Amino acid sequence: MSPRRDLAPAPHPLTDPEPKPSSRRLAWLASDDGVLVGSSFLRLFTKEGQEHLAELEGALHPEERRQGVGGRLLDAAVAAARSEGRRSLIAQAQEGSPGDRFLAARGFRRVLALTYARLPLADAELDRIAGIVEQPYSGYELTRWDGTVPAHLTQTFADSRRAMDDMPMEDTDYGTVAWDVARVVAAAIAERGELLHTVAAVDSTDGSIVGFSELVLRDDDRGDGQHYGTGVLPEHGGHGLGLWMKAESIRWARERHPELAGLLTATADSNTPMIAINDSLGYRPTHTAVDYQLDL
Repeated sequence: MSPRRDLAPAPHPLTDPEPKPSSRRLAWLASDDGVLVGSSFLRLFTKEGQEHLAELEGALHPEERRQGVGGRLLDAAVAAARSEGRRSLIAQAQEGSPGDRFLAARGFRRVLALTYARLPLADAELDRIAGIVEQPYSGYELTRWDGTVPAHLTQTFADSRRAMDDMPMEDTDYGTVAWDVARVVAAAIAERGELLHTVAAVDSTDGSIVGFSELVLRDDDRGDGQHYGTGVLPEHGGHGLGLWMKAESIRWARERHPELAGLLTATADSNTPMIAINDSLGYRPTHTAVDYQLDL
């Protein structure tokens, strides 16, 4: 282990050169004799409904723990969040990790537990999953697209985004995002360099979208894909649409990308219906993460 220093290296501030449509980012690097020993990144959300929120990500070389480096990086990020007028700072750490203990010791409070799970596609029960997709769901039908939502569906897809407002967030001060057509299109464009695939459930009576499930794949067709979110409007709940849409995402991913290794998902521990869906489709828990929040 490195010897204890009288003073940890001062963080060097950086600015993200490419802000995203919904956020911008600040960064700090800490180095010792030219060697990078730690970093912290502060994402400042800019979309309406989340201007109060900042998100922290950090990394520290194992030998630099308890040397004061992590504390100085955190102090810089907290000071910046305050100066930006942010009300809440959130961060995530794997349960039981040094980051978990560090955040708890620095005044962050635990607000949400998430179970991460993976579906190994080589072991997936594809015949059973196909059976779920092919089963008729009275009054509903499925549609799907890659990238930006088709023009004739943009408004109804924007309207359906409120389905995510019911996702359990416990005590997290996450805010509520108002979606419109421009924001839906911008969100898809933000995934450039990756493939965004969306499955949507449509009400057969009026053609409106009542639920959706989003999946992001790297553009090399290998490794693991990531589920971004699955939601159903409350007034259409209880019909098995979440299971139906997620099963179709799996079927599509396996058929279109046969070299894809697996699919990843993260679900709040209090979201028991979605955990049941994941279990029934063959997802296997990999680890638990904890969301922490510092009230500024």
